[in-house]
Amino acid sequence: MLVLILIAVAIVFSFVPVGLWISALAAGVRIGIFTLIGMRLRRVPPAQIVGPLIKADKAGLNVTVNQLEAHFLAGGNVDRVINSLIAAERAAIPLAFERAAAIDLAGRDVLQAVQMSVNPKVIQTPLVSAVAKDGIEVKVVARVTVRANIDRLVGGAGEETILARVGEGVVTTVGSAAAHKHVLENPDSISRTVLEKGLDAGTAFEILSIDIADVDVGRNIGAQLQTDQAEADKRIAQAKAEERRAMAVAREQEMKASVEEMRAKVVEAEADVPRAMADALRQGKLGVMDYYNMQNLLADTRMRESISNLDDDTGRRGKIPVDGK
Repeated sequence: MLVLILIAVAIVFSFVPVGLWISALAAGVRIGIFTLIGMRLRRVPPAQIVGPLIKADKAGLNVTVNQLEAHFLAGGNVDRVINSLIAAERAAIPLAFERAAAIDLAGRDVLQAVQMSVNPKVIQTPLVSAVAKDGIEVKVVARVTVRANIDRLVGGAGEETILARVGEGVVTTVGSAAAHKHVLENPDSISRTVLEKGLDAGTAFEILSIDIADVDVGRNIGAQLQTDQAEADKRIAQAKAEERRAMAVAREQEMKASVEEMRAKVVEAEADVPRAMADALRQGKLGVMDYYNMQNLLADTRMRESISNLDDDTGRRGKIPVDGK
């Protein structure tokens, strides 16, 4: 019986958090033993509720057990919410438990947000490349000092949006400058122009200042673009010239084919001449003497052509033949 009693007492003490109940009473926090047992039944670790409740009570915060338990069951971090409330209370920042719980459930670190509200954070932008109107590239690195805005942490954009907007403002400001020398002489003009745009609208931060950390001169983008354009125009002109040359070659080949076709027709027509003469002889329309006279005429014509060709060849050589030499 004694062993059974000891086992029963051990089971009761393991299920009932008597130690936490005594710690709460010692800290002056009134919480019932049945409330702790109910936490066990609802699968809520009593230690994760009692510890933050004691801290909140010592800090003078008005937080109930039901609020902490509901936040834990919703998937929140009770200890972090209580720490953020204590930090906000010490920094005189108005922050209610419902707002802190909503920020924590939204996936943001509420304690870090409170700390950032007290101690602003400096965000450095990546190297932003912009081109002025004279075609010279300007490389800018900016440092943005931001402070967390507690009221806009839920639903507000993060640091990536701030960096993107600042980069866009730098590109716009440098692009509107008449020359890159103006940007180098007055880098604060970038800060003023970017700040006037209200880049923190809709974000979870408030931009306090934008400081230009570094400004460098890059490539001559304008000259490079003109060079690339000239090279492209050259290639286009070469392609068009090649196209015209190919068309001319094709036209030449077509004309040669046409000449050969006409020559074939001439040869074909000449082949009909003997047949026509034979028909004329058979029909008596052409006499024998007429045929011989025509042959003599053709021979005389060929002789004259030969003499003409010989004279042309002698003239090209620049010599006058003497005694047939």
